[in-house]
Amino acid sequence: MKKHNFSAGPCILPQSVFKEASEAILDFNNSGLSILEISHRSKDFVSVMEEAQQLSLELLGLENKGYKALFLQGGASTQFLMTAYNLLEKKAAYLNTGTWSTKAIKEAKLFGEIEEVASSKDKNFNYIPKGYSIPTNADYFHCTSNNTIFGTQIKEFPNSPIPLVCDMSSDIFSRNLDFSQFDLIYAGAQKNMGPAGTTLVIVKESILGKVTRQIPSMLDYQIHIGKESMFNTPSVYAVYVSMLTLRWLKDLGGINEIEKINNKKASAIYQEVDRNPLFKGYAEKADRSIMNATFTLTEPKLEELFNDLWKAAGINGLNGHRSVGGYRASMYNALPLESVEILVQVMKELETQA
Repeated sequence: MKKHNFSAGPCILPQSVFKEASEAILDFNNSGLSILEISHRSKDFVSVMEEAQQLSLELLGLENKGYKALFLQGGASTQFLMTAYNLLEKKAAYLNTGTWSTKAIKEAKLFGEIEEVASSKDKNFNYIPKGYSIPTNADYFHCTSNNTIFGTQIKEFPNSPIPLVCDMSSDIFSRNLDFSQFDLIYAGAQKNMGPAGTTLVIVKESILGKVTRQIPSMLDYQIHIGKESMFNTPSVYAVYVSMLTLRWLKDLGGINEIEKINNKKASAIYQEVDRNPLFKGYAEKADRSIMNATFTLTEPKLEELFNDLWKAAGINGLNGHRSVGGYRASMYNALPLESVEILVQVMKELETQA
């Protein structure tokens, strides 16, 4: 039976990427060596890293605009502190929209004063705050574009008077934005790009080198830029699979095309959530994520029946996070529309059996 993977991450990847990546484990580029054993200094892998960096900037429309693409390690969780290490001199401003921004704030407080400009904690993060002011005397403003746990997404970013930093771990490459409005973007690969193990950082070079503290080499963006993401041994396989996924996205038509597909998937699931009296959406409608749809049952007694139905349909990873409960349908770039249609059919079937 075909599986329909709605897991929040690590995520589904394109079948063509799975195939090519699996073949490379046995023989990479007809070298007789596995991608898992080649030197990261070899010409074959250097070309992989260069292409992955180039595709990242190209797809985001940031080529020749003063940005560098880095593939680092430690996940977005390391970026919570790395951004502050490199940018926070006295004070930074943060928008708190959920678990990940809360963790980012915690780490940044180790380096200086943090001003929380707004928070949606009062309603368990089911909406995105609006109408807040960004202090002009802060070193940077940090936000999280998409919240996997609560199913919210920033639809319109503020016109920041200071450098804008964004955690895009769960929705990068999924929709059209003016990416040049951001001075630093970071994203763990395991949502829309590849396997866990590497983190993409897009940084405008002009914002670096302004803090007075001494930065450990491994946490210094400028050192990683100077070494072209090769300061230490990179996550070779994760970078390679990310490169393949970025190739797939470019061949598909880039972000323009994937956004259309993602909007169709999100529209299909939210239409059923709103139509079906047995379901209720968690996030405020205006702030609903196109990547992670969160919803609950209006009749808790139907939980066992619904769980049996979606599991029988080959659906995987639908359980919601413990902070919200209910269900979460994660619809990252590679999830086909067919999988969403199967889930919608199951939701309708529940209605007929209830």
